[in-house]
Amino acid sequence: MKHILKQLPDFVDQIKEIQEIIISNIVLIGQTPAPTYHEEARTEIFLERLSDAQTDYCATDDYNIPISIIKGTSDGTRPPIFVVAHLDTLWHADTDHNYTVKKNSISGPGILDNSLSVGVLASLPIIFKHLDLKFESDIVIAGVPQSIGKGNLQGIRHLLDTWDGPIRGGVIVEGETLGRLNYYSEGIIRGEITCNVTATGEWEHRYKPNAIIILNKVIDEILAMELPQRPRARVIIGKITGGFKHGVIAYDARLGFEIQSDSEDMARRMHSEIKDIVDGIRHENHVSLELDIISNLTPATLRYKHPLVKSTVSIMKALSLQPASDSGESELSIFLARKIPAVTLGITEGKNVHLENASMKIKPMFTGIAQIIGVIMAIDSGVCDES
Repeated sequence: MKHILKQLPDFVDQIKEIQEIIISNIVLIGQTPAPTYHEEARTEIFLERLSDAQTDYCATDDYNIPISIIKGTSDGTRPPIFVVAHLDTLWHADTDHNYTVKKNSISGPGILDNSLSVGVLASLPIIFKHLDLKFESDIVIAGVPQSIGKGNLQGIRHLLDTWDGPIRGGVIVEGETLGRLNYYSEGIIRGEITCNVTATGEWEHRYKPNAIIILNKVIDEILAMELPQRPRARVIIGKITGGFKHGVIAYDARLGFEIQSDSEDMARRMHSEIKDIVDGIRHENHVSLELDIISNLTPATLRYKHPLVKSTVSIMKALSLQPASDSGESELSIFLARKIPAVTLGITEGKNVHLENASMKIKPMFTGIAQIIGVIMAIDSGVCDES
C-alpha cells in the first residue's frame, strides 16, 4: 500500500491537467436527460465517450446496460474490478438540462446525483492513460440504469446476477460528498400509501373525507409507533402530494415513506405494523387507502476491519480527507449481498443536491478522482483477495 499512498498527491495535479476532457464529459452526459426507465439517450452518449477513449470492449448487455472493459495484464487469471455509477436522475426530459460552467463550479439538475459520477467514469480510460496506469485485473466500467426509486436498483441486480465468473471488488461512485465512505447498508423498505376519495359517494358534500386529512391520520399513527434503539430503526416520511386547489376537498393524495433498520426482521415487523395502520384507517373512514412497496434492500456490511475498508481509509487520509461513514442504500448493498467487497465514494462538494439548481465544486473533484483510482489500485494489489 505504501507505494500507492505516495503517488496519490501527485495524481491530483496530473488529473487536473486534463480537466477540460473531464468537464466536457460531465456536461455532455449531464445535459442528456435520463429519468428512471428512460436512460437510453444517456447510455448512447456514455458508450460513445468510452468508445472514443479506445477501451478494449464497449457495448450494452441484454438489459441495455452500457459496459466498457479495460483489459488487465493477467489475461483473465485475476477476477475483474467493477467501477459503477447509476445513470438515472430524478429529472424528467421536460426539465431544462442546460448546465452552467463557471471557473469554480458546474450547476444544473442532477449534477450531483449522478451526472458527475457518470462523466468521471466516462473519463477513466483517458485518466488511466494520462497517469500511465496498468492493472492486473480487467477494469469493468458500467453505467447502471433503473437505480432510483421504483427502479429498485434493477440495473445493478441484473448486471451482477448475469455476470459470468467471480468479481474481485467494486467501487461505487456518487457525486457527493467528498470524504464519503459507505461500506455497510441498512435494510430498507420504501413504500407509497395512496388515498382516493371518489368525487361521487355516499357522503354529503360537507362531510366528504379529505384525502390529505386521511393521510395525516396515517402519519400520526406512524409517528406514534414504538421503535427500539437496538436494532436501529426509523421511519422517514419523505414525500406527500395531493389536492386540486384551496377551496376544494382533496380527492386524491399520496404519501411516500421509507423504513430503515439494520435488522431485516425489524424492517419487516415495521412494515407489518404500518400495513395494519393503513388497513384500520381504510375501514374506519370508508375510503380507498392502499399501501404499495416500490423497493427494498436487505442489510449487509463489510465491517470496518476488512482490508478494503482500512485501505480506503488510508487512501483518504493520504489525500487529507476525513472519512465520514454512514449506511449506503445504493448499488453497494447489491454488491455486499452477493459477498463482493465494495465501497461507495463521493467525488466532490456541492449544494442543492436534489434541486434543479444543484451545484458542484470543480477543484475538490480532482482529489475525489484520485481517491477512486487509489482504491482501484488497492483492490488490484490484493486487498480483497482474502479467503
